[in-house]
Amino acid sequence: MNKKDQDKIKAFGMTNHMIMSDLTQIQNNFSIDLGHTKEINRTEDEMYYPQFSLLIRTEASKMSLYYEMFYCLEKTIRELVSQGIEAIENTVDWWNSGRIPISIAQEVVSRIQKEIDSGVSRRSADEIDYTTFGELSQIIVTNWDIFGSIFSSKKAVEKVMSSLNTLRGPIAHCGVLAEDEVLRLKLTMRDWFRLME
Repeated sequence: MNKKDQDKIKAFGMTNHMIMSDLTQIQNNFSIDLGHTKEINRTEDEMYYPQFSLLIRTEASKMSLYYEMFYCLEKTIRELVSQGIEAIENTVDWWNSGRIPISIAQEVVSRIQKEIDSGVSRRSADEIDYTTFGELSQIIVTNWDIFGSIFSSKKAVEKVMSSLNTLRGPIAHCGVLAEDEVLRLKLTMRDWFRLME
């Protein structure tokens, strides 16, 4: 399967996810069950979960959809960066090939060490998984010789990634997206996939 077909499949998946998000919003707004969501098994947490207010649980349920959207998007972008540089450098050790800006590489080393020092399990063995959304944008732009054939415009990539990074804040930090920002998120995600057409 060629790259364009893979991108179309990814765009189809994200469009489907946005439709699911819209259906869930309708379900929540009108207190109806459209039967498109699965019930989460909370048997272990049943004694704790009900102690949170209904308002907070409802917000959490609503925001979980946007978290999933962002999770998928960020993982997809990391995969795109990894595969793009690895293919050009022809090595699985592409991270150390000189294509990652030094400031980002140093910051990633610091984040990994901080995680090790805290005694928790490492989130990943791959350095790319320690990059922020803004850093991913910088890596793409820095390696435009690779990604220029995938995206239609460097400035558009920077603009869309900046917008997504701003929208990411409330999602990643347990805030609630206003209705306008939900619409902005959906449109910006569409903009992202349009960049690869």
